[in-house]
Amino acid sequence: MIIEIGHFALILALLVSAAQMIVPAWGARMRDPRLMAFGEPAALSQVVLILIAFLALMYAYVTSDFSVANVAANSHSDKPLIYRISGVWGNHEGSMLLWVLILAVFGASVALFGTNLPATLKANVLSVQSSIALAFLLFILLTSNPFERLDPAPFDGNGLNPILQDPALAFHPPFLYMGYVGFSLAFSFAIAALIEGRTDAAWARWVRPWTLLAWMCLTLGIAMGSWWAYYELGWGGWWFWDPVENASFMPWLAGTALLHSALVMEKREALKIWTVLLAILTFSLSLMGTFLVRSGVLSSVHAFAVDPGRGVFVLSIMVLFTGGGLALFAWRARDLQQGGVFSPISREGALVLNNVLLTVACVTVLVGTLYPLALEALNGMKISVGAPYFNMTFVPLMIPLLLVLPLGPLMAWKRADIAAAMERLIAAAVIAAIVLVASFAATERGPWLAPFCLAIGAWVMAGALAETAFRIKLGKGPLRDSLRRLVNLPRAAIGTMLAHFGVGLMVIGIVGTTAYKSEEILLMRPGESKEIAGYTLTFRGAAPAQGPNYTETIGVFDVTQDGVPVTRLEPSKRLYTAPPQPTSEAGIYAHWTGDLYAVLGDQQPDGGFAVRLYFHPLVRCIWLGALVMFIGGAVSLSDRRLRVGMPRRASRVPAGAPAE
Repeated sequence: MIIEIGHFALILALLVSAAQMIVPAWGARMRDPRLMAFGEPAALSQVVLILIAFLALMYAYVTSDFSVANVAANSHSDKPLIYRISGVWGNHEGSMLLWVLILAVFGASVALFGTNLPATLKANVLSVQSSIALAFLLFILLTSNPFERLDPAPFDGNGLNPILQDPALAFHPPFLYMGYVGFSLAFSFAIAALIEGRTDAAWARWVRPWTLLAWMCLTLGIAMGSWWAYYELGWGGWWFWDPVENASFMPWLAGTALLHSALVMEKREALKIWTVLLAILTFSLSLMGTFLVRSGVLSSVHAFAVDPGRGVFVLSIMVLFTGGGLALFAWRARDLQQGGVFSPISREGALVLNNVLLTVACVTVLVGTLYPLALEALNGMKISVGAPYFNMTFVPLMIPLLLVLPLGPLMAWKRADIAAAMERLIAAAVIAAIVLVASFAATERGPWLAPFCLAIGAWVMAGALAETAFRIKLGKGPLRDSLRRLVNLPRAAIGTMLAHFGVGLMVIGIVGTTAYKSEEILLMRPGESKEIAGYTLTFRGAAPAQGPNYTETIGVFDVTQDGVPVTRLEPSKRLYTAPPQPTSEAGIYAHWTGDLYAVLGDQQPDGGFAVRLYFHPLVRCIWLGALVMFIGGAVSLSDRRLRVGMPRRASRVPAGAPAE
C-alpha cells in the first residue's frame, strides 16, 4: 500500500507542477495578486508530495520489498542498511526521483525565503522552476517509473553494483545533484528577467546566493567523486577526464564564471546581458550532463546504463529548455541595458578576464567530450580523447587565470592602479620564488615545468592571505587593531579569501601528485620486499576473510622507513555475492607528504600475487583544497548582505548616530 501511495503522490505532484507553471505566470501577466500568490502554496505542496514518493521508495529498499522492480534490480537482503538506503539513488529511477525532489526543494525555498522579491518576478521564477519539474516528472512517470511492480516477486534481489557500495557514494550523488539542480534557479531567474525585460543590481543579488549554494554543493560533490575513484577503483588516480566526470566539471566552470559575473553586475550594474546568458548556459550544461549519463551514449563506471529511448526524452527536455531559453534571450536581450563602463585595468576588467578564460576552458572540455560522440555518430569511428588533449588545451588557460587571481580582489572598481596592487603582493611573490627554488633543489630531474606550477599554487595561496592582510592593515599598527578589523570584515571577503586559498591548495596537490608520482607494478611472494619513495614494503602473505555480502582475500604489507616500522597496509580483492562481481580495495597510508598506496592483484600459479605500489606526493591537498573552497562558499553565504531579496531601504537615523 505504501508503494501505491508513493506512486499516487508522484502523479499528484505532476498535476500540482502543471498548475504551478500556468497559474502564477498568468497572474503575473494579468497583474493579479491572488493568481501570483498561488505559486507559493503550490511549490510547498509539490515538495511535500515528491518527498512522500521518495520516502515510499526508501521504505521499499529498507524493508527489501522485492515486489518493486526497482528494488529487485538494485538491492539484496544481505546488503548493509546504509547501502540499502543509498541504493535508492544508486540507480536511474531512484536518482531521478532524488533529482526532482531537490528541484522542488529549491523551488519551495524561493517560495519561503524570497519574501523581498517583486511579486511578478517571484511568480515567473516559480512558474519556470515548476516547468522544469513538470518535464522531469513526466519523464519519470512515462519512462522511468520507480514504483513498477513485479508479479510474482522474486525471493531476493540482484544487488547494487559493488563499486557503489561505499560511504562516499552515499553522499556524492546528493551533493552533485544539488549542484546540478541548484543552477536551475539561476536559469529560472534569468528566464523571468527576460520575460519582464528588466535586470538590475537587485536581480544579481537575488541570483548570487542560489548560484553560490549550487556551486558549493557541486564543488563538494565533484571532490567526493574524485576521492571515491581514487581509493575505491584501485587504479591509483584521482581524475581521468572521463566524459561523465567532464559532464559535472563543465557546469562547475560555467557556474564559477557566473558567480564572478553576477558580482560585477551587482556592484557596477555591468555585464548584464552576459550574466543572463551565462545563467542559461550553466543550467544547460547541467542538463547536458544529465543526458550524457542517462542516454546510453557513454560507457563509463559513472554512467547509468539505460536504453536510448530515455535518452531521447532527456534530449528533448534539454533542447526545449536550452533552445527556448536561448530563443527568448535572442528576442529580449536588446531590451536589457548594458550598464556601467569601466577601464580594462580595474576589478571589473580582472573579472571579465576570469570569465573569458573560464568560458574558453569550458568550451575546450566540451569539445573534447562531445567530439568523439559526434564522430562516432557520423561515421561510426571510435576514438578516445584523453589527458594529452586536455593537458594541451585546458592547462594553458588555467595558468594565466591563476597568475591574475590574487590581483583581482586588490584592484579598485572602475579604474585601478595595477602597480599599487602588485606592490601589495610582494610578500606573495617572495613566497612563490622560495617555493620555486626549493622545488628545483628537491628534485634531481624533471619534469622541469612542475616547480613553476607549484610556485603558481603558492602564489595563489599567499596572494589570498596578502589581500586579507591588506584589508586588516596587518603590520601597520597594533596587532589588536588588526584582529578587530579581521573580526569586522564582511564574511563574503573572508569567504573569497578561503575559496581562493583552496584553489591554490588544489593546484599544489594536482601538480605534486601528477609530476612526482612513483609507481611500481610487480609480482611479490610472501617474504619479499620492495622499496618505493623511501618506504620499504614487505609482503607477509594473503588470507581469506568473510564480509557481510562478500568474500575477500586480504594481503598484508609491513611498511618501514629506514628500518623503523611505520604502518601495515591491508589491500584486498573482494568478490561480492549479489551481483557476483570482483572489486579491489586499496591499502593507503596517508601522510602529510603524500600517500603510500598498495593494490593487491590476482594470485599467480607460483603462489605470488600481482601487486601495484604507488606514492602520491601531496595528493591530499586536492581534496583539502576543495573542502576549503566549500567552507569559503559557506562563509560567504552567511554574509547578511547575501540574503535572498532586495536590500531593504535603510531607515533615517539622526546625524552622528552609529550606522548598523
